[in-house]
Amino acid sequence: MEENKNYVEVKSQERSFKSPKKYSFGKNVLVPFASGVLGAGVLLGVAFNVPYVKQNLLGISNPTQNSQGSSSVNYNNLNTDLISLSNFSDTGVYVAQTVRPSIVGISVEYSVSTIFSRVTSTAKAEGSGVIISQDGYILTNNHVISTSSNSSNSYYTVGEATKITVTLYNDETEYEAKVIGTDEQTDLAVIKIDKNDLSAATLGDSDSVQVGEWCMAVGNPLGMQSSVTTGSVSALNRTITDSDGKSFTLIQTDAAINEGNSGGALVNSKGEVIGINTLKASGTGVEGLGFAIPINSTKSIYSDLIQYNKVKRPYIGITGSDITDSIIKNNPTVKLVIGAYVRSVEDYSPAERAGLRIGDIIIKADGKEVKNMDDLNKIKNEHAIGDTMTVVINRNGEEQEISLTLAEQP
Repeated sequence: MEENKNYVEVKSQERSFKSPKKYSFGKNVLVPFASGVLGAGVLLGVAFNVPYVKQNLLGISNPTQNSQGSSSVNYNNLNTDLISLSNFSDTGVYVAQTVRPSIVGISVEYSVSTIFSRVTSTAKAEGSGVIISQDGYILTNNHVISTSSNSSNSYYTVGEATKITVTLYNDETEYEAKVIGTDEQTDLAVIKIDKNDLSAATLGDSDSVQVGEWCMAVGNPLGMQSSVTTGSVSALNRTITDSDGKSFTLIQTDAAINEGNSGGALVNSKGEVIGINTLKASGTGVEGLGFAIPINSTKSIYSDLIQYNKVKRPYIGITGSDITDSIIKNNPTVKLVIGAYVRSVEDYSPAERAGLRIGDIIIKADGKEVKNMDDLNKIKNEHAIGDTMTVVINRNGEEQEISLTLAEQP
């Protein structure tokens, strides 16, 4: 492209003379000056009412509109700090260096038998874990180390884990681990290795986590130990049902979580563990949907597992099912209401001692509405063993209040 040039048009001079023009100060000085000032004012006025130009000239964000539609800018909340990419990167480096020594790789060997052979073979699976004490206690997922559901199909059956080994960060030694306790209900487990002076993770407060917060997933995906992925907290208190029909309340994240990440850590920008990675959504068109168990909900679980090798929970002593609108409509001759239907009552249980019967429908507990068994269990789990719980039942169309004393679940 050619450079811009200033051209001067030159005409042939005619030899003619004209009388000289009279010099005017107002015309030659004041008028151009006033025009310049006016033009500059118009230009600035236009510029400052164009959000993009205003933002670049003043360094402020776009004005917000109030409920009447007029624009206003909150100058007290303006963020005038520039984002430093180097500082952002340094945060990730710091968190990775802080957390990775507290994350372990877990390898599990299972016995597998098939219908085609009497010989039992061995299969391997891998996962992750979080060191929670310097003397070797490690928190992980129950599904990483246990097949208590006795996974099987028509061709093969997977047995219990026969060997569990742990690999530490920057340590190629394989340490054999023993199972301290498992809890299928929360999908948590504690294992232990015989080693001291480990780097225990710092546990954060998952109740203070906010949507949009930066986070990092650390674990052992596909056997690639000490891998990190970053993202943000996508949602809180997501109720997710797994393939076995169990429901969990989880933190959702778009930090990549793959097979082998289970049992690893979801951490915040301070390097504190805010969750235990446990599930991912998969399928065509699915991307960036990972889930972690909030760390606060794990503390009482792993404490019980370490102390008692099981989780101590209160129980009522019934089995039940849900009474829904569709069931009521399909059974018009039966006196039914929405609630938790008592299908059986265990001998010597709190339910039997309190007088609950088969056929009762629990519609309230501690003054809260009960629409299904999940509602009843949530209210029950807010109690400690030995607490008194009050339920309202519908028995043959009549309501009745019953108090029962919760016992330890056998």
